[in-house]
Amino acid sequence: MKQLKLHKLTKDDEIGYFKPRTWEFWRSLIASFCIFCIVGHWLEGLYCVIMNSLFGIVEPDYAIWIDPWYHPYWVYGIGAVLMTLFIEPFKERIIVHRKTLWGALLETFVVVVVLSMLMELIIGLLVNQPDEFGEYPYWDNSQLPFNVLGQAWLVNDVFIGLMALIYVWFLYPLICEGFRALKPRTANIAFGIVVGVFALCCIASYTQLILCGVLG
Repeated sequence: MKQLKLHKLTKDDEIGYFKPRTWEFWRSLIASFCIFCIVGHWLEGLYCVIMNSLFGIVEPDYAIWIDPWYHPYWVYGIGAVLMTLFIEPFKERIIVHRKTLWGALLETFVVVVVLSMLMELIIGLLVNQPDEFGEYPYWDNSQLPFNVLGQAWLVNDVFIGLMALIYVWFLYPLICEGFRALKPRTANIAFGIVVGVFALCCIASYTQLILCGVLG
């Protein structure tokens, strides 16, 4: 009986997904946008449950508790696009220069966490300064452990870094390989189904919001 040999992951398996001059790249990018507008909604729900149980920071009237599961959270789709356009090529350059994939993975994680913290901190220092009563207009991390100058929160930044790591190292390559495994015409049909289902989710969600009077 022949023994099944497991394929060992190599550097070549983790590079070559950033090819912006090809239709295959844009097809995967658009599909990722559609998918993670919805999946990001589900992940935020899980994140809010965890953070609320640990820190009690999620308001009871927060939209995540009442939005239907098919309501798109555009920020996550846009986040997937930005990670594909900026972090994916950065990841591939790190892989080429690092001796091991584990080293490249760790460096990607650290860089994304630091960038998330710096962006949160800089934006906070620019637009989220406390008023004369010491109250922050948009968010207040000053009472949370591991906060940075009351603006950034390392717990949140680590979570963002982890999600970015999972996306660029596993989920986006999985979407690309999923399309590659199909014949070109079949791949385009599958792409059309993804976009069509996403469009139906948007129509159903915003129709419901209009009927409920949330949107004028």
